[in-house]
Amino acid sequence: MENIGNNIQYQIYATMQNPDPDRFPVIHEEWENLARKKLQDGPFYYIAGGAGSEKTMRANLKALSKQEIIPRMLRNVDQRDLSVNLFGQKYPFPILQAPIGVQSIIHEEGDIGSAKASAEMGVPYIASSASSVPMEKIAEAMGDAPCWFQLYWSRDSEIVASFLSRAEKSGYSAIVVTLDTPMMAWREKDLKNVYLPFLAGEGVANYFTDPAFLTKLDKPPQEDPQAAIIHWTKIFGNTGLTWDDIDFLREHTKLPIILKGILHPEDAKLAVKKGVDGIIVSNHGGRQVDGAIGALDALPDVAAAVGDKATILMDSGIRRGSDILKAIALGAEAVLVGRPLMYGLAVAGQRGVKEVMQNILADLDITMGLAGQSSVSNLEASLLRKME
Repeated sequence: MENIGNNIQYQIYATMQNPDPDRFPVIHEEWENLARKKLQDGPFYYIAGGAGSEKTMRANLKALSKQEIIPRMLRNVDQRDLSVNLFGQKYPFPILQAPIGVQSIIHEEGDIGSAKASAEMGVPYIASSASSVPMEKIAEAMGDAPCWFQLYWSRDSEIVASFLSRAEKSGYSAIVVTLDTPMMAWREKDLKNVYLPFLAGEGVANYFTDPAFLTKLDKPPQEDPQAAIIHWTKIFGNTGLTWDDIDFLREHTKLPIILKGILHPEDAKLAVKKGVDGIIVSNHGGRQVDGAIGALDALPDVAAAVGDKATILMDSGIRRGSDILKAIALGAEAVLVGRPLMYGLAVAGQRGVKEVMQNILADLDITMGLAGQSSVSNLEASLLRKME
């Protein structure tokens, strides 16, 4: 898909003679506004909200805005290459769809709609442990398209081992282990709205279909859903984990292991010592620790600590193509996109997710060309200046 930016741009301009008043937005904030109109308070703020006073959400955006691009001229950018190689696989674009659970609260197409949109674009879809349908159904909907599985590390090691086994058998090609959610954060908007979808049986499909989980119940979830939910609350997180527990993962899967939620360079060094394959610099989109460092601010130090010993990815705050360019220039090989795609899902299901993805990638393609860059693999920190 060469020069996606120009192609989509001209498609939009082609509608000028017969403008469609109902066409999808191209502006990120308009997608968010439309999603707000579609969703009730509980579901909307579960997506859009953050921890505490949401300082970390703002820090993510501030970190991105502080980095200024210094365009270069006369560099022959007639053809731009957005492709990346991750864990031995080549992908057409440097983005992945971030793992987001309980998508059934956003749109009836939920996880399946999001996954199919990713498949259409050749973008890896990261299925959440907290998906609204079992991981096997998502993998089936993806066909041969790339999909990774995100693991929330349960307090029950048998469930962890079972999830890893199921993911591997279903055709997932990598395991993304979320480290920054050993417990639920203090999310004021969710508390105000008295909204936690798991307690209503949303986002627990992987657990309710898991053989290890089911053996711990007196009755199947269909017969006693409340008892199953109560058991889920007891085993969901694991605050007792240490770096020594990483060995457990390698014992139970041959897939690449990627640790999500790393912000401190010393943690990055420990991850490398444990032989993990990748690191995702992330603060969970500002949803876990209020007042944490912006993800992009943490990226250069983590990248320096890791060097070429592991693949570096980044998420938290990515909204536009220029954000992707900045993240890659500062050390990430690709980025994860979350909230913008969920606003697309809320507005128009699978079509909305694909449309938002296309907009972001078109923006990246055009921004690269205007900055004098022809390949994402050649982006460097010298392209940026940090504004103090």
